[in-house]
Amino acid sequence: MQVNASQLKSLLLAYVPQRLPVIVSGRPGVGKSDIVEQVANELDHDLLISHPVVEDPTDSKGLPFAAADGQSARFLPFGDLERALQVRKRPLIWFLDDLGQAAPSVQAAKMQLLLARRIGEHKLPDNVTFLAATNRRKDNAGVSGILDPLMDRFATHVELVADIHEWTSWALAHGVPAELVAFLRFRPDLLSAQKAAGDISKSPSPRSWNFVARTMGVVPKDLELISYAGSVGEGAAKELMAFIRIYRELPSPDAILAAPDAAAIPTAPSALYAISAALAMYAKESNLARVLVYVNRLIDAGCAEFAALLVTDAVRKTPALASTHDFIRECTGAESRIGKLIHG
Repeated sequence: MQVNASQLKSLLLAYVPQRLPVIVSGRPGVGKSDIVEQVANELDHDLLISHPVVEDPTDSKGLPFAAADGQSARFLPFGDLERALQVRKRPLIWFLDDLGQAAPSVQAAKMQLLLARRIGEHKLPDNVTFLAATNRRKDNAGVSGILDPLMDRFATHVELVADIHEWTSWALAHGVPAELVAFLRFRPDLLSAQKAAGDISKSPSPRSWNFVARTMGVVPKDLELISYAGSVGEGAAKELMAFIRIYRELPSPDAILAAPDAAAIPTAPSALYAISAALAMYAKESNLARVLVYVNRLIDAGCAEFAALLVTDAVRKTPALASTHDFIRECTGAESRIGKLIHG
């Protein structure tokens, strides 16, 4: 079953307190590890991240060590296994990242830990919960598969998919540049895209777009295409640059809000995405009345979808706007055109 980021987070928040193991698959860079970290923080759990792809079976079993009598031996835990066995009061999420890339012998060594919650004479504390993540075979990530008996040890398996609405909410809360938010709204298929197998190049993903966001305004303009192509691939970078050219040619938010009742309303979808994203980022209590004048004009011009995006994004970025007099007057009540748009 496919889930978006919010659904996965809610699922893990329900499963982890019950000590039920979950495995999450998905393309590289869609946020699997980040969501596990968020869940650990919200549940006040410690987080132990293991990478089975660089392990051998002794990491899960311990090292054999001869007893003093020379007639017997026991396995001595070390590394991540030793840490998990020492958990006492504070609960722990033990996260097995990139599990599908691990050798079959390493995967087999995890079976007893996941089901019996012990390895040899060593028993895991009750407050340790396993979570795992893996890419898919078709992701060109070196995944050979996961042993069926190991999969059966997990209570459930879900596939995390990138979702433009989820990403937009995250982007607005984390200061992602307006032009990038507008572009991916315009081209949501580029939020996460599969690259050709075998290509030695980057491809678009939420993680790689975050690298673009962090370099916007830092990289010299003559190096933008090179920089962005190195993050998300040449095709996506060229489309972004074409969109940025449109964005930079549009009137500034200041110019629009200086005369919101007369400022031009674009007709091209790309320009409308750009304008709505820019004004949403720019909106604040002192200029909200002027923003809403332009919003009403967007509705009159048959651009209700973009009016709704503008208001919704502005409130996501600055939640306090929803408590202002201007917002309450214009966006609430049975007769409010804006209210009907944003509330469905």
